Amino acid sequence: MPHTTKPEANDNACAACDRLDPLVRRFGNCELWLADWRDLKMWRHIKDATAVITDPPYGIADCWKGGFSAKHGWATAGVGKEKRNGWDDKAPTKEELETLLRIGDSACFWGGNFFELPVSRGWLVWSKPERGFTLSEAELAWTSRDAPMRVYNFRRSDPGRKHPTQKPVNLMEWTMLTMKIADDAVVLDPYMGSGTTGVACARTGRGFIGVERDSEYFEIACNRVETELRQGRLF
Repeated sequence: MPHTTKPEANDNACAACDRLDPLVRRFGNCELWLADWRDLKMWRHIKDATAVITDPPYGIADCWKGGFSAKHGWATAGVGKEKRNGWDDKAPTKEELETLLRIGDSACFWGGNFFELPVSRGWLVWSKPERGFTLSEAELAWTSRDAPMRVYNFRRSDPGRKHPTQKPVNLMEWTMLTMKIADDAVVLDPYMGSGTTGVACARTGRGFIGVERDSEYFEIACNRVETELRQGRLF
C-alpha cells in the first residue's frame, strides 16, 4: 500500500492545504497530490522541483467537433464530453504560468501556443502520422530552452488511454531528453491528469511531483505510476 499523508494541521505555511484536506501518495521518489495547485499554499512541498513539464487545459472546449465518423476524434468520447469540456474550457492565466515559471530552472508547457508566454526559440513539435482527422495533426510545446526547434514523430495515443488528452509516455520521455532534464531531477506536473509525466519519470528514474484535482484521474495516475515502478523493480 502507498504511503498516504496530509500536511500537519499546525503548519501555518500550509494553511490552505489543511482547508482543502489534500490527499498525498508517495511511491518511491514520486509524490502525487489530489488537489488544485492554484488553491494550495504548498511551496514547501514543491520547492525541491527542478523542472516543470505539463500539459495544461488549452481552453478550447468549444472547438471540438469530432472526427469524420463515430470512429474518429472526439466523437468517441461519448459520455465523457461534458466532463472534458468542464476542465478544458479555460486555459491557465498569464499570472498562473508566471508562478510556475518561478519553479525550478526548466519549463515545458504542451499547448504553449494557446498561452501567454515569453518568446522562445526552443519549441517542441509533436507530429502525428495519422491524417484526415478534424483534430490537429501536430501539437506544440513552449519550452524555456534556448535551442533550435525539435520535431518528434509519434502516434496520437498509447493503447488503452485513460484520459481524452493523454499524451504518449514516449513523447514525455522524449520531452525530458530533448530538454536535457537531469537524471536526478524532480519534475513537477501541476496538471497531472492520468499521470503520463509521472510514468515517464518513474521509467527514467527521475523524481516526480504531480497535482491533479479530479479524484478519478488522480486514482488512475497513482495506479499507473505505481505499476511502472513495480515493473522497473521486476527488471
